Amino acid sequence: YFFHKHQLIIGKTIKEQFSSTVSDKPNDIHAKLMLQYPTVPDWWYYIILLLTVLVAAIFCSHNGLMPIPVMLLTIVFLIVLVLPNGIITATTNMMLTGCALNDFITGIILPGHPLGFLTFRVFSCACQNQIIVHLTSFKIGHYMKISPRVVFCSLILSSVISCIIHYITAIYLLNHVPKICSKSNLAWKCLNVENTHTASVVFGVVGAFRPGSKYFPILWAVPVGFVLPIISWCLWKKYPEIKWISYINFPILLLATANLPPAPTVTFPSWVIVGFIFNYIIYRHANDWWEKYAYIFSAAMSCGVAVCGFVIFFVLNSPHTNTPSSLWRSGGSTGDGCPLASANYSGILPAWRQYL
Repeated sequence: YFFHKHQLIIGKTIKEQFSSTVSDKPNDIHAKLMLQYPTVPDWWYYIILLLTVLVAAIFCSHNGLMPIPVMLLTIVFLIVLVLPNGIITATTNMMLTGCALNDFITGIILPGHPLGFLTFRVFSCACQNQIIVHLTSFKIGHYMKISPRVVFCSLILSSVISCIIHYITAIYLLNHVPKICSKSNLAWKCLNVENTHTASVVFGVVGAFRPGSKYFPILWAVPVGFVLPIISWCLWKKYPEIKWISYINFPILLLATANLPPAPTVTFPSWVIVGFIFNYIIYRHANDWWEKYAYIFSAAMSCGVAVCGFVIFFVLNSPHTNTPSSLWRSGGSTGDGCPLASANYSGILPAWRQYL
C-alpha cells in the first residue's frame, strides 16, 4: 500500500495500470499526438528479455555465482516491485530500489554466500534502477513527441555503451590508482563500494538479521512501514478539514533515511536547508520568482556539483597531486575533518585510524 494523491492504491488501480495503453487515454492530448507513431513491438522486448536471461544464466552457472532458480527469482522480484516503485518515482521523484528487502531475502536463501549475495543485489537493485530510468526516458520522449522506437533503440545503445565505459574505467582505476578503496587512500574512499561490501558481509556471511540473531528485532520495522501509510490515509479520510494531514507521506519520510549511508554528514542538512528556503519560503513569499527560476536553479546546482567533481579530482585528488593535509578541503589527516568519528563511546580510536 502506498499513500499518494489522496488515495490508497490497491489491487484494482494496479490492475488498471498494467492493462492500460496509450490508446485508452482519448482525452490526453499527448496520447493523441503519440498515436501517430508506430509503437514498439512486443517481440522486441521479448528478444531483449530472452537474451539477457540467457546470458545471465550462463554467467551465473559457469562462474558458480548463483543457482539458476535464484537468478530467476530476481525476475519475479523485479516484476513485483516495478509498479509501486514507478508510482513513487513518478509522484515524488524518489526511487524505491527495494535493496533492504532484497538484502534480507538473499541472506535467507543464500546464507554464507557473499558472491551470490552481491550477484543477486546487482540483478535486482541495479536492474530495478535501470527499469525506472528507461520508463523515465520513455515518459520524456512521450512529452517531447519522440518516436517510441527511436527512444527504445537509443536506450539499448546507450546501455551497451555505458557498460563498456564503466568496465574500462573501473579496470583503469584499479590498475593505476595506488591503494584505491582502502583506508590509507583518503581521496579514493569508495563509500558506495564499502557500503555494498559491508552489506554482503552482514547479510551474506554473518547473517545478523536471521531469526534469533541480535539484530532480528529490527525487522519489526517492515510491518510498521507497511501499516503507517494506511494510518495516515485513515486519518485523512476521518479529518479532511485538517489540511496538513494530507501532506503526510510516510514513503517519502522513510525513503529519505535509506540514503543516509554512506552520504557525508553535511549532505542531509544542506538538502533540508535548500529545500526549506526554496520550496517553502520563496514558494510562499515570491511564487512568481519560484515558478520562473526554481527548477533552473536546481539544474544549475546539479551541473555545478558535476563540474566541481571534475575540478576537485584533477586539481586536488589526482594520484600525482600532493595535497597538504592542512588544506581546508582535505579534511585534515583523517580526510573527513572528523578525527573522532570512528572512535567508540569511550573516545578510543581503532588502530587503522591512529596511524593515519
